Amino acid sequence: MSGFDGVENQMNGPDSSPRLSQDPRDTRSLSSSCFPITLKFVDVCYRVKINGMSSDSCNFKKFLGLKHQPSDETRSTEERTILSGVTGMISPGEFMAVLGPSGSGKSTLLNAVAGRLHGSNLTGKILINDGKITKQTLKRTGFVAQDDLLYPHLTVRETLVFVALLRLPQSLTRDDKIRAAESVISELGLTKCENTVVGNTFIRGISGGERKRVSIAHELLINPSLLVLDEPTSGLDATAALRLVQTLAGLAHGKGKTVVTSIHQPSSRVFQMFDTVLLLSEGKCLFVGKGRDAMAYFESVGFSPAFPMNPADFLLDLANGVCQTDGVTEREKPNVRQTLVTAYDTLLAPQVKTCIEASHFPQENARFVKTRVSGGVITTCITTWFSQLCILLHRLLKERRHESFDALRVFQVIAASLLSGLMWWHSDYRDVHDRLGLLFFISIFWGVLPSFNAVFTFPQERAIFTRERASGMYTLSSYFMAHVLGSLSMELVLPAAFLTLTYWMVDLRPGLVPFLLTLSVLLLYVLASQGLGLALGAAIMDAKKASTIVTVTMLAFVLTGGYYVNKVPSGMVWLKYVSTTFYCYRLLVAVQYGSGEEILRMLGCDSKGKQGAGAATSAGCRFVEEEVIGDIGLWTSVGVLFLMFVGYRVLAYLALRRIKH
Repeated sequence: MSGFDGVENQMNGPDSSPRLSQDPRDTRSLSSSCFPITLKFVDVCYRVKINGMSSDSCNFKKFLGLKHQPSDETRSTEERTILSGVTGMISPGEFMAVLGPSGSGKSTLLNAVAGRLHGSNLTGKILINDGKITKQTLKRTGFVAQDDLLYPHLTVRETLVFVALLRLPQSLTRDDKIRAAESVISELGLTKCENTVVGNTFIRGISGGERKRVSIAHELLINPSLLVLDEPTSGLDATAALRLVQTLAGLAHGKGKTVVTSIHQPSSRVFQMFDTVLLLSEGKCLFVGKGRDAMAYFESVGFSPAFPMNPADFLLDLANGVCQTDGVTEREKPNVRQTLVTAYDTLLAPQVKTCIEASHFPQENARFVKTRVSGGVITTCITTWFSQLCILLHRLLKERRHESFDALRVFQVIAASLLSGLMWWHSDYRDVHDRLGLLFFISIFWGVLPSFNAVFTFPQERAIFTRERASGMYTLSSYFMAHVLGSLSMELVLPAAFLTLTYWMVDLRPGLVPFLLTLSVLLLYVLASQGLGLALGAAIMDAKKASTIVTVTMLAFVLTGGYYVNKVPSGMVWLKYVSTTFYCYRLLVAVQYGSGEEILRMLGCDSKGKQGAGAATSAGCRFVEEEVIGDIGLWTSVGVLFLMFVGYRVLAYLALRRIKH
């Protein structure tokens, strides 16, 4: 398919008009493993409306659940134009670079052509093989975001194998999918680091260039015909950036893929690899055409460098409104950007549109989405729900095993267990007040710790979850169920170890049955508290805010848990009945002291809670009867904790459904 021949290498002056070739490119020589895609975008505009009211004020009111009613001062909205009439085309086997300073609209344009922007704010035509973007064409589009969204504890091989198992067709066997991952690892030069963990800021792993290649390998596994990359060289040194761009150029020229990338400040060697260059400034196009013709075009409209320099640097200077005259730099010259926009609209834009309108993709190729092509992705469901669940659960266990059994966390639990065991070492069974203090300490510790750890789960994974859901890797239900099952298997080991150490050191009620009952109550309580953290994290999706809310919530649960306060104010009694700590504490007391008559007898109280001879104060007896024993049955407490275990997770699932991907 024809691309831009660009501007002629020789221009006589500003009145010379560039010519674009309309000769079609023969695609028969392209690799048969990649079906050709021609991308066209004509007069693409994108606008956003910005409210006059400060975002912090609006967010605060939303957080409190208040309805925002703007005053006269804030009713007006400002419309900001991000893209304004951007036009271009790229053919199979071509490598296009979108250049421009920060804030020029590069990322917005790439999101638009990749089919990730929708709504009335986006106008213009974006065509793939002369047709509109559909779900089937999106399955042949790979999108690599600027940030590398990868699991840090997985190795390179594990990362890509899991992606292959989730994204490749169900018709392929597991061994075929693993071989496909190994092939991509070899193709992108990741063999030497395939058994190294990916890592992140806090975990030492592979280098930045290798991490970027892993992100690209994510998309290459589905053999995309169109590959869109947002700032792939960001944060890389010149040599690493050059190697990465060479890889991308090889995918375009050797594999026949259509590759579009944004890049901030390429070196001269990198710039020479671009077939087509599109230059943006404040959302407007200043140039589109062959990269080798860019300097000649700008010279033809009156702009040329005073000395030999990197073409990319010169183009970015012009996009920033900076030009050089006689070796003197003039910054923010008012006429520079406007002159270039006018020249583009007058000279280049009409011929670009003419070239696009004159090029037509063969109809038999335009219908590729209706056929099944060897080496491509299929148009039906990739994997079954149960397969997704098994793969996601396996990945979760591999990733979370480091976090769940982190040395510091294990030390924290063991230290708390030993300290409590020593503090209550072989305490007297009849010393009720001390025993109640121990049971309430256990309720506090295993209420706060699981809920606080769980609240970070979904906020930390939101970026990866959103990207993978947008790629159609799995369903929300399989992802959520994998987390539920994973927490059941991993998060219950440490509570069991804690209780095993403490129970026998303290000499709680002897016997295997009381121990198992205490352990069952504790594990159910841990799962309910963890569900609370998951629900709050999924609802708020901000780690800092969610951790604050869960801390305040657990504080309220602890204060109304039945140990500190004798009489809860009438307006706050409801907190007691939604407190996980309240029900756990009652059940732990019941396991140790039965229905309550035994504990009253030990305190010297009669069955009605009145003071007997040599007993504690009558106020103490009433406290034990009303707040410790209470009028709520044991099975009711178990049922409420189980409902909380299920209910909080249902709320978390519903909260995740609201996330747009």
